[in-house]
Amino acid sequence: MPTPALALTSGDPAGIGPEVLFRALPCAVAAHPGVRFTVFGPPDACLAAAERFAGGILAHARVTLVPTPPAEGPALAALAALEAAARACLAGECAALVTGPVSKEAILRAGVKFTGQTEFLAELAGTPDVTMLLLGPDDRDRWLRVALATTHLPLRRVADALAPAAITRAILHASDACRRLGLPRRRVGVCGLNPHAGEGGLLGDEEIRLIAPAIAAARDAGAEASGPLPADTLFHHALRGDFDAVVAMYHDQGLAPLKMIAFDRGVNWTLGLPFPRTSPDHGTAFDIAGRGVASPASMRAAMDLAVQLAAA
Repeated sequence: MPTPALALTSGDPAGIGPEVLFRALPCAVAAHPGVRFTVFGPPDACLAAAERFAGGILAHARVTLVPTPPAEGPALAALAALEAAARACLAGECAALVTGPVSKEAILRAGVKFTGQTEFLAELAGTPDVTMLLLGPDDRDRWLRVALATTHLPLRRVADALAPAAITRAILHASDACRRLGLPRRRVGVCGLNPHAGEGGLLGDEEIRLIAPAIAAARDAGAEASGPLPADTLFHHALRGDFDAVVAMYHDQGLAPLKMIAFDRGVNWTLGLPFPRTSPDHGTAFDIAGRGVASPASMRAAMDLAVQLAAA
């Protein structure tokens, strides 16, 4: 059987992506002797980061650098690497994808319509029904796993964007993620949108009109789902072990508590793609790029999860 390959992108070369990638790579290579690692990115940035942070790792028999073509600036170079790595996964050349951080703002300034890497990969793969799930442990090894019913939207648009089908999909994806992780239970707690989950309609009716019917549909499909529940207490109950995953209605509702407890070890996992895709849960951090102080812990966790999912 051929050795499975993991595709890795360096992210925006002006940010910390190349640094955290190559600081994490030697440990990942040592921890996963049955895996090949294929790095996609601009050659100058990758070679410089490899030399500075990973010694001779690019000479390792299981590590390959696939240089991406020259691009007009670092943002477009990051996008080219993302597309090349994703196409390698779609072609079956790599079994899973780990993406470095990119700057949405920089890509937009470069003239490309871009919402995020999740949406870009979904469009490229022709699988629009994807879900972002972020997961990570606190310092006592208690986990949060948070799926999002909506992703990168201005807050004022969230209520109008919520749809029962999307909420149901997020619940079912979260339940299936628990299965793929080998958890003994798949208990999914579903957040309300409004304070106190709407107070029976007094503080908004989205819970009644949209979220409760979506939960009922997910239960009919076999999910062990509860809610809608007030978000200000649900994450507490999930962290203490009452739920195995949480579905949040919007980005910061779910990611604020996740990053509070697992900022350095959190991982973003895209559910619904035809291949496993993970990424660190931080951004490009342009302000500290090149200083050698960026933590590789989230990137390393993303690599470990991608290997686990590829082998499942």
